[in-house]
Amino acid sequence: MVANSASLALLLLLTLIRLLLCFAAHGFLLSGSSLSVEDVLHSPDGTFTCGFYRISPNASTFSIWFSSSSEKTVVWSANPLHPVYTWGSKVELKSDGRMVLRDYAGQVVWSNNVSSSSDAQQAQLLDTGNLIVRGKGGNILWQSFDSPTDTLLPTQSITAATKLVSSNRLLDPGRYSFRFDDQYLLSLFHDEKNISFIYWPNPSITIWSKLRTPFNSTTDGVLDSWGHFLGSDNATFTAADWGPGIVRRLTLDYDGNLRLYSLGNADGEWSVTWMAFPQLCKVRGLCGQNGICVYTPVPACSCAPGYEVTDPSDRSKGCSPSFNLSCDGQKVKFVELRRTDFVGYDLSVHRSVPVEFCENVCLNDCRCKGFAYLDGVGDCYPKSVLHGGLTISDSTTTITMYLKLPDEVEVSMSSIAHSQPFGPKNGPRCNTTDSFFIADFLDTLNSGQSVSKFLYFYGFLSAIFLAELMFVSLGWFLLRREAQQLRGVWPAEAGYELIAKHFRRYTYKELVSATRKFKDELGRGASGIVYKGVLKDNRVVAVKKLVCVNEGEEEFQHELSVISRIYHTNLVRVWGFCSDGPHRILVSEFVENGSLDRILFDDEGSQDLLGWSQRFGIAVGVAKGLAYLHHECSEWVIHCDMKPENILLGENMEPKIADFGLAKLLNRDGSNKDVSRIRGTRGYLAPEWLYSLPITAKVDVYSFGVVLLELLKGARVSELGQEEEEDVKMALGRVIRLCSEQLRSDGGNQSWIADFIDTRLNGHFNNSQARMMMELAISCLEEDRARRPTMECVVQKLVSVDDASTI
Repeated sequence: MVANSASLALLLLLTLIRLLLCFAAHGFLLSGSSLSVEDVLHSPDGTFTCGFYRISPNASTFSIWFSSSSEKTVVWSANPLHPVYTWGSKVELKSDGRMVLRDYAGQVVWSNNVSSSSDAQQAQLLDTGNLIVRGKGGNILWQSFDSPTDTLLPTQSITAATKLVSSNRLLDPGRYSFRFDDQYLLSLFHDEKNISFIYWPNPSITIWSKLRTPFNSTTDGVLDSWGHFLGSDNATFTAADWGPGIVRRLTLDYDGNLRLYSLGNADGEWSVTWMAFPQLCKVRGLCGQNGICVYTPVPACSCAPGYEVTDPSDRSKGCSPSFNLSCDGQKVKFVELRRTDFVGYDLSVHRSVPVEFCENVCLNDCRCKGFAYLDGVGDCYPKSVLHGGLTISDSTTTITMYLKLPDEVEVSMSSIAHSQPFGPKNGPRCNTTDSFFIADFLDTLNSGQSVSKFLYFYGFLSAIFLAELMFVSLGWFLLRREAQQLRGVWPAEAGYELIAKHFRRYTYKELVSATRKFKDELGRGASGIVYKGVLKDNRVVAVKKLVCVNEGEEEFQHELSVISRIYHTNLVRVWGFCSDGPHRILVSEFVENGSLDRILFDDEGSQDLLGWSQRFGIAVGVAKGLAYLHHECSEWVIHCDMKPENILLGENMEPKIADFGLAKLLNRDGSNKDVSRIRGTRGYLAPEWLYSLPITAKVDVYSFGVVLLELLKGARVSELGQEEEEDVKMALGRVIRLCSEQLRSDGGNQSWIADFIDTRLNGHFNNSQARMMMELAISCLEEDRARRPTMECVVQKLVSVDDASTI
């Protein structure tokens, strides 16, 4: 009896220990235990929470955020570049002090750098927001404060070994950083490809004017709990609400502005109490190359005349020219942009010269894109790149930008950006996503000022209410007017979709008219037939009638909502859809040169033969498009039918992937039970389909490997068989083995590659690029999907040889 009682007690003790190890405590994580998506760590005072932060329904990062803010405000993330699939991922604390983040498949995504080898006792989230790993004796083996992301918390130091990097709402790193420069001065940097530019403090003034001290023996900067920041270089600033007992953070925002925030106890909202740039447009490169920052009065990005937005979803990526500017005697003109400047990239400087002199300098230099001229002073600055553009509302400003354009480019007055001078003194009030206001705590507000602020606030709300009322009334009127045509539309959609052209719903009657009753067929495949059409606004489109769409209306609309948010230069743009009764139709952009297979496998002549540079460019473009689908979309999209027929070629032979998103959206762990039948095309199918293994993005990687081989060989894989009865899979395996053996044994002699490359090229190809494509094809076609690279890795390797000289 005693023995049974002892056994029962021991079993109970072991169960309790196991439960303690399996479930994270609210304040700490014990050595040997793990943290899953359901678990979080809390700081003792409840200010901070640590756990899996969802950036989308399926993707998460291991992060720390403020518990009491109205929206989760992340202050640190372990894996912002590599989010994990939410369900099945976990963080483990090893006995040696390593914290290891594993994804659903068990692969290590992130691990901390332990400062010393010692037995770890626990991981704990402190009241300061610092996540630490303690060893024996309470010594700290690792802490999150040593690897900040975009935020510095009170008592957290920034040193020469650390920096803040801006990030967006999805925690993707931006182009700005806050760190010590070569003179040990704390500065804001605009980071481009291989070069960084300091834009704060003002680089045009001396160090002593900046009140900074260079080359100190120590490099650190700390924000104290009262709201005062002090750096070793004498960089200093203070919160407008300086004092104790306030929750604060110093964040380098995605727009490149360094701001000090205070948290309101009542509403959980953040307010800005200090910022590096009260005038946001002075942040370097805010609107990208060829873009101009204007106040409307809200800061907004506009394109220089003659230029077009590169990415409508992110105007900070700049603008692209809609013209070709050559040096062969082309007639050009100069367009005046008053009170506008582009910062940096000066080809030269000319003092006290007339504007005609500067025009001649720019005309005689092929690199010149325009010049800035100071009226009255006569200083002239020819520009090689139009970057850091901004308009200045100050009426005393005498600077004018003279833009160099081809003579035939027409420029209207409406296309010339200019700031409106009637905005709030300290800049605009932004939208609710990035809302902040400038608090004037240093001045004592009298009652009259308080009343005026409330009048302004309620007047602003009234204006918004009236605008919404007018908009709803207009939508109701248009909805009634189009009621006969728009049958079965989504609720509250009709009035808006008639105004927006980005992604809208078309009626079946509209598409019948646009395609002339579906007469002009462009092609057909397993998912449907594609017709050419012309919309009422004269846009030429491709109209695809889908077949075998088994999803119900709700599921179909969900997939379309995902497709509508996808935009990439190497993906076919989807303009809209039709879902009338039994009809399921997609409306996409029309791509001029048709599909890759029609040109690549054409044996009728060499007139349309793809040259080597075009083939390599297609490989890079397709890889970038797939990498975007796999790694950058808010929901992962797997193509499931990657082949030359689904690669369309634009006017300049740039590739665009078609038919993405038509396959049922898959869970990233491959557990989607709806995928019950093989999707894809014979010859391009990954082994997972045949062996009923879980389907992941690696099926697209396998298909891409086949496409790489076909680009190299200029023939279909089905034609690689030596004998008529040889199976495609056997022929593919034989080719891969042969290429692998040659790559291992060639000893740098690459003459054999020419025997493999398409003979129609007559030996005109780049050896290093061809070798890289072959190596990637082999790794992409691995039977074991775990050994295949990701599309991100493929892009990096292709780009690494992209600068090599091409034939």
